[in-house]
Amino acid sequence: MAYHGPSYGLSRECQMKSQAKFSLERAREAIIWIERVLDKKLEVPSPDGDLRDQLDFAAALKDGVALCELINTLEAGTIVKVNMQKAPFKQRENLEMFLKGCVAYGLRSQDLFQVNDLYEHKNLYMVVDCIYALGGMSQKKGFMGPTIGVKVAKENPRMFSPDVLAESQKVIGLQYGSNKGASQRGMTPYGATRQILPEEFQKASQNAQS
Repeated sequence: MAYHGPSYGLSRECQMKSQAKFSLERAREAIIWIERVLDKKLEVPSPDGDLRDQLDFAAALKDGVALCELINTLEAGTIVKVNMQKAPFKQRENLEMFLKGCVAYGLRSQDLFQVNDLYEHKNLYMVVDCIYALGGMSQKKGFMGPTIGVKVAKENPRMFSPDVLAESQKVIGLQYGSNKGASQRGMTPYGATRQILPEEFQKASQNAQS
């Protein structure tokens, strides 16, 4: 990864907001879930193998190998060949294949992250959210292994009879307007300013003129 130097101004502010959204506890749970699904320990730079910060989380997943193996475990044959080379473009290719696999598995575009979010440590919280979303989808699809995240609800379509639909057409919603507000009664001649006054004030004014 190229060294981009420190961020300043708006870029620095965006970076700080992204870091604030990152939960180390959720990241630990995501790593533990992946390890349990794959039945192997991921390589984390810290001496004790525990996550200390965002960089440890990124280092464990940056090459994309574990993520590709994860989606293949959930849905066999999703990724035909996982790149084991350490070349950056091969690692990025792994991440791209993983994201495409997530879409094929049923995740929505808003559940995904961009390759640079992980590879360049830009928005690592989105990587965590994606893993949780993938875990929720795996529960919906009947995966019998370890779980993480909230199970995605199944669609529950409602069927109404023609008679019920016809009755609904008789209801006049508030969006159609109301005749309980101001009216044009007592409006001054064309071109003059319209005044909306309380009804009591209008009666008092009319009595005074008569």
